[in-house]
Amino acid sequence: MQLIDTSIADVKIIEPKLFGDDRGFFYESWNEQTFAALGLDLTFVQDNHSKSAKGVLRGLHYQIEKPQGKLVRVTAGSVYDVAVDLRRSSPTFLQWEAFTLSAQNKRILWVPPGFGHGFLSMEDSTEFLYRCTEFYAPEHERSLLWNDPDLAIHWPLDGVQPSLSAKDAAGVPLAQAELFA
Repeated sequence: MQLIDTSIADVKIIEPKLFGDDRGFFYESWNEQTFAALGLDLTFVQDNHSKSAKGVLRGLHYQIEKPQGKLVRVTAGSVYDVAVDLRRSSPTFLQWEAFTLSAQNKRILWVPPGFGHGFLSMEDSTEFLYRCTEFYAPEHERSLLWNDPDLAIHWPLDGVQPSLSAKDAAGVPLAQAELFA
């Protein structure tokens, strides 16, 4: 595996070592020893799997208490994945970065606790998997407004409105959001 730094120091791209031939491929998406050797000594408590149609936008989610770190990847289709630093004490506070994750590129993204996270499905039947460092706690979940002008995230929508859940459509603007210390 190769660890790739991003412009936000704590967010990492992981490129797995791929073994393939005319029959298909194999790769490890998680290995506790390998990740620890890369400096990502992580413990996971929950795996999640979602399937989305093209144009579905999920996020920007975070848990204000019991914040979740997420190790995310795509097994079918592709997403435009966004991580927003919501840690006031961070030198990259309120900065965001976006990544294309796809079944084709097999990249894995580490989004640490203290970040808002969301993605836009770029293809029909996109399947998104993520491992979490904390259990889902709906009483602590928060949603930032996906198109808040103060964040100015450049979603590749080409003028089309995304498909949103009621929760995501009701996301709060950054000026009203609870943020991390």
